[in-house]
Amino acid sequence: MPISNRLVYPRTHRFHIPVMGTGHSIDTPLRVAPWGISSVISLVDDVLIEQVHRLHAQRLGTAFQPVDPREPKARALRIRNYLDFLHEKVQARLDSIRSQDFSAGSEKTKWFRMLPETSPLKAAWKALDAHPSGSEARVRAEAELTSRMEAGSIDANIMTKLDRRAVRDGAQVEARLSDAKLALEGFALSRNDGNLVFSAGINPTLYGTIEEFPSFYRQGAEEARHGIVIKVSDFRSALTQGKFLAKKGLEVREYRIESGLNCGGHAFASDGELLGPIVDEFRQNRHRLGEEYSAVIAGWYRRKGLDVPPGTESHQPAVTVQGGVGNSAEQSRFLAGFGMDSVGWGSPFLLVPEAAPVDRRTRELLASSRPGDIFLSPSSPLGVPFNNLRGSSAQAELWRKFDEGRPGSGCPKGFLVSNTEFTDHPVCTASRGYQERKIAEEGGIASPSARVVAQKECICHQLGNGALEFIRSESARLEGRERTESDAPVSVCPGPNIAWFDREYGLEEMIDHIHGRIPSLVPSHRPHTFAAELSMYLDHLDSLRASTHPENAKDVEKLDTFRVNLAASLAWYRGWLATASALPGENIASLREEVERAEEVLLGVEAEAAVQA
Repeated sequence: MPISNRLVYPRTHRFHIPVMGTGHSIDTPLRVAPWGISSVISLVDDVLIEQVHRLHAQRLGTAFQPVDPREPKARALRIRNYLDFLHEKVQARLDSIRSQDFSAGSEKTKWFRMLPETSPLKAAWKALDAHPSGSEARVRAEAELTSRMEAGSIDANIMTKLDRRAVRDGAQVEARLSDAKLALEGFALSRNDGNLVFSAGINPTLYGTIEEFPSFYRQGAEEARHGIVIKVSDFRSALTQGKFLAKKGLEVREYRIESGLNCGGHAFASDGELLGPIVDEFRQNRHRLGEEYSAVIAGWYRRKGLDVPPGTESHQPAVTVQGGVGNSAEQSRFLAGFGMDSVGWGSPFLLVPEAAPVDRRTRELLASSRPGDIFLSPSSPLGVPFNNLRGSSAQAELWRKFDEGRPGSGCPKGFLVSNTEFTDHPVCTASRGYQERKIAEEGGIASPSARVVAQKECICHQLGNGALEFIRSESARLEGRERTESDAPVSVCPGPNIAWFDREYGLEEMIDHIHGRIPSLVPSHRPHTFAAELSMYLDHLDSLRASTHPENAKDVEKLDTFRVNLAASLAWYRGWLATASALPGENIASLREEVERAEEVLLGVEAEAAVQA
């Protein structure tokens, strides 16, 4: 069954750049989409989106009109305007590259040179040499190649649970004007033909809002203009969400598997299921993701009195994976060994100025980081473990303010409000108002628990500061102006894998690393992505054991479920290691060692459980 013809992975690159916080991929499509590379921006912070839009419009000499903040749907308009801007500028840049010749130093030649060796398009480009320069056959071949050049997909991410209803005139706005729904509307009404990535689980009312927009549905024989991508943790989650959407007549274009812990941003640990067996289950059963829902989708059209569009029954979604991949061997393992359609590479691109807007100081801190410098912190106001960089300027600013006796943030944006301990309307636990009340309740700023309260960072604002600083500095450099660096605190949320990358890289250099065309940019002793994830889950097991109260039945059951699932994952790895041969540069030995260590740990946990029973 065919994969969606709107997917760019099989035709150009078979990697993508996932969303990286609210700011650090906010203009990545502008930088990489003309080269055929797909990437994802966050739609959390529409204020940041408008700021970035303004900065790039000024740099490119394009007209910019801010949205009136009194407009009820200002959020949707900001997002729509920015996506339209990205679409227009990416297409213009691609057209400029297309207009060039195939000379050795042209950007057009670079465009094809960066393609993977497995790309049929690259093979056709290499075949140009068979035709004499200026011959009719070569002119035809060059024209054909030019017509097949495509931009990468400009995709956008919505965290489904970040669906705040803003407060206006002392009352919450109506539910249809909540944050996630307005972000969806802004995306749906834009000219950008990209995909909308939903993460963090099901939001029924948000998914219901998709039905308002025809662009997510097939139009006759034409495939839907906008695709739906669901970020999932396992196959069960994919089936559940796929069914929910199918009942609304919606096809999922892609299921995006992400490691529970070996990733950037918020970490949603599984109940002991590990990435290897998860991707293998998708490999074996991916046909079900299309077959099980075609009749459900067809039923929706019939209930609406509509003809079932051609292609619905044969639709087969793509399956991709991301989380801690660090060299070409692991890229090949997921593509060839597990049948994935694309592999996400996020954190390494934080060290590529051509791809990700990161301020100089933070990028230097990332480049000098070592294993252990990226850690799971309790700093997110959402109450979900959050990958953090030790020594970031945001952390330094947070504790400086605490030591001065004024903890908390002024909460300039309020996207992460959720707490109603002291207020009628939700507030953010990183806000100054909340922390002052909570610390007073705990006994004052000298109390032992005060630092626990104060450790929440203003991430919805500070995750964007690094991008703004980089874009302003970049604009000044391009215009020949000097600019003083801002001292605004910067939060950053890389995955632990970035500790193995130790300097800035060029875009083509990183792509050559991904495709295995140059010596590896990471050392050979770097643990396999499966081994790194397993190590993180052993740390998580330690945390679970420490927080488990033997007399609490739910705690004991949760720990036991984790133990059983982890044991099953280890058994799968044992079986896989017995037959798998390491690809060149693939450190499978590190996985064997980690599996052995994990088995010893589990034996101890089982013995402890037997004694307590």
